[in-house]
Amino acid sequence: MARIRRALADVPRAETPGEVPVERTYHRVHGDRGSAETVDLLSEHLADYRAIVHRADTPDHTGTPEAPGAPGAPSLPALIARLLADRGATSVAVPPGLPASWLSDVPDAVRRVPDTAELTPHDLDAVSSVVTACAVAIAETGTVVLDATPDQGRRRITLVPDHHICVIRVPDQVVGSVPEALERLDPARPLTWISGPSATSDIELDRVEGVHGPRTLEVILVGPQTAGRS
Repeated sequence: MARIRRALADVPRAETPGEVPVERTYHRVHGDRGSAETVDLLSEHLADYRAIVHRADTPDHTGTPEAPGAPGAPSLPALIARLLADRGATSVAVPPGLPASWLSDVPDAVRRVPDTAELTPHDLDAVSSVVTACAVAIAETGTVVLDATPDQGRRRITLVPDHHICVIRVPDQVVGSVPEALERLDPARPLTWISGPSATSDIELDRVEGVHGPRTLEVILVGPQTAGRS
């Protein structure tokens, strides 16, 4: 606090922060990567953070077929169904705005749990998995940002269940840097920034996953930029 007081010693008491313009001369974009390279960088950094990355082809959220992706890549509904089956999921939390087609291949035996105000943390703790979209993904940091819009649901549904499947539409939802991401986000919304599964090393530097959120994060990159990549 003493250092802060010394730094502010010559500032008039009546002056407010809004009266002094701040030069923001930092670089927004780093390098000259193309969209495919940016998506590949995102995939690498997600994997570095121990997220499990998948590629898929699918119609977009309006139902219009996108350009073809990787040869032999599964459709998004088929991949989501397989990931839930591999997990042994018996229930899945569903945001109100999630495209219905995304879960069209999931058997009816897997109970859909709508994101409603009545859901309690205890209810969510009994849910096997959650499937959401995202707001934006940042390649340079391997970060996925959720902003609680209808296709993502409220923050609680992505913090309590132990398994989160997050769908990123590429290249539209992928940016290179944090400044580029901030330009797309509304700071008034409840933002959740995710860099890999929940983990902490607070106790004796031993890494423990699943403490503050899902133990397993699976990311699906879906769209035309999946071509030729694993």
